[in-house]
Amino acid sequence: MRVHPLTGLAAAGSAAVITTAAGSWPLSLAVVAGALAVSAAGGTARRLLPAAAAVLVPLTLSLLMVHGLAYPEGRTVLAEWGPARVTSEGLGFALQRGAQVWAAVLAVLAFSFSVSVPDLVAALNAKGVRGRLAFVLASTLTLLPAIAAQAERIRTAQEARGLVIRRGVVHRAAAFRLQAVPLVLALVDDAGTRAAALEARGFSSSGPRSSYRTVPDSTVQRLLRVMLLLAAAAAVVLRLWAASAGG
Repeated sequence: MRVHPLTGLAAAGSAAVITTAAGSWPLSLAVVAGALAVSAAGGTARRLLPAAAAVLVPLTLSLLMVHGLAYPEGRTVLAEWGPARVTSEGLGFALQRGAQVWAAVLAVLAFSFSVSVPDLVAALNAKGVRGRLAFVLASTLTLLPAIAAQAERIRTAQEARGLVIRRGVVHRAAAFRLQAVPLVLALVDDAGTRAAALEARGFSSSGPRSSYRTVPDSTVQRLLRVMLLLAAAAAVVLRLWAASAGG
């Protein structure tokens, strides 16, 4: 059975919300493993992992620095440099939050790298979302895959012209510096091209619209989406109730 784009979106969004609300190590690690498995099964892991690393590594390092060095409730001091203290409680809290962030980001990226943008736009249109807004939502969800694909094309073109990228983080960072300017220019040019295409296709029109693309849906998937959204809402309510009861 083919997965409807909105079912994938509901699954990714619910996984991110539930994982964040639960704050559970096993659940976070299970979502991370599930997202990587889905990406590997769909053949998108090679493109997903660099994009995920670009987002998650700085976030994880910032969490470790902020909470690991300045956690107010830390008691077990592992190292100390003046006012900065590394505590086991701070590191544990940072790693827990980091696992939640990894789970949420990977769940959304696994969906973003696997979904078809035309199918997602058509599905949103079928649910009453206006064409321009549907395209903006779909483009936002698939922004990282688009950037990754454009960066890959630029890298391939530069290598064809003689650029040699050696192994190692330093060399790759230096190569990215050479790719950053053409990447930004290409994205700006692409945005202008897409805007003109949308205008030519009447996306700003307020009249009735029709679509030649039909995305098959089923009662089972519609019920599944409702259940996923209810589960996410229940997780948030339980989290707020637990916080108010604990306070």
